[in-house]
Amino acid sequence: MTSPTHTAASATAQSGADLTVCVPPSLHASVQRVAAAAGRTPQDVPRADLGRWWDSAPVVVLDASAALDWGGRLPRRSGVVVVSDGAPDIATWKAGTALGAEHVLALPDEEPVLVAVLAERRDAAAIGGGDVVAVVGACGGAGASTFSGALALCAGAGGREVLLVDVDPGGSGLDVLLGVENEPGLRWSGLRVDRGRLPGAALRSALPGRDSIRVLSLDDTARGVPAAPTASGVHSVLEAGRTDGGLVVCDVPFEGAAAETPASAAVDAADLVVVVVPATVRAVLAARRVAAWASGHNHNVGVVVRGPAPGGLTASDVAAALGQPVLASMRADRALANDLEHRGLRLRRRSPLAAAAATVVGMLDARPGGGASSGWSAA
Repeated sequence: MTSPTHTAASATAQSGADLTVCVPPSLHASVQRVAAAAGRTPQDVPRADLGRWWDSAPVVVLDASAALDWGGRLPRRSGVVVVSDGAPDIATWKAGTALGAEHVLALPDEEPVLVAVLAERRDAAAIGGGDVVAVVGACGGAGASTFSGALALCAGAGGREVLLVDVDPGGSGLDVLLGVENEPGLRWSGLRVDRGRLPGAALRSALPGRDSIRVLSLDDTARGVPAAPTASGVHSVLEAGRTDGGLVVCDVPFEGAAAETPASAAVDAADLVVVVVPATVRAVLAARRVAAWASGHNHNVGVVVRGPAPGGLTASDVAAALGQPVLASMRADRALANDLEHRGLRLRRRSPLAAAAATVVGMLDARPGGGASSGWSAA
């Protein structure tokens, strides 16, 4: 049976539309002018049918009333702009945030801003869209950094360009994890960027790494204090990596109910959030808070369960306790600690870590159409 989303995607492709519009007549002429100026082909969609087009539309422009109507009923995704007839109120901003809107604009006054946003999205799509994965540990020592590195190595071995981004100022550094800490190149302390367009190719060329993997890590300033990234800097770096067509993997700390932070910016932007959970009762209890925090920022959260399981906890037990799908599970890897201590992370062909990373990368590669709202299945 053909799904409504598939039907909508087919209709979009046949019409040549690359912009889905759901606005009332009072805003229609304004949005049409903007679309023409940005080189976009709009497809008008009735409000009642917006859910059918949500997954497949490259970019969605909807009005404040539609955002209020659909907020909380549709998953967050990228490429959403909310427009209003006059200055938006707090309720409009909240509804837009619930849908993942990156901009809330007043028309017609902010038509030039909307032209720039749509034109930038068009350029990004022409370059080729990539994926962003945020990896967070359920507790200290869960292995989030190691799994981040494993995802990067696995994807790189499969031919993808990979950007590995360190967002955890409390970690030892992803450049150390991969054994490239002595290579010259840009670190967070040398990157000056605010929310805006950052060329992906230029960023990659400035970073250290090995093979097809580039690493943006933290380092120490002259005073010995790590130069932590900002939320806006994380946003710009992830968009640069995504629009460059590769895979972006972020090592993210759990920051609870704090206001906008680098960690929350990474989780917000991710196509998938992976929570790494050791198979122990204490870790699963800690993971409840982490999974709730992650799912509050992102619709797509999955769990990787790491052995050993001294109390006999299974992946199914962890999934039931957290209410999130298990993407992969792996038994204990006795050789991993020695590898990390002496030569940096390497993926041995038959290691449990390599198998789990390959499973998650395979899910990214296999998603029809990709995107932040595609959904995930348990392993």
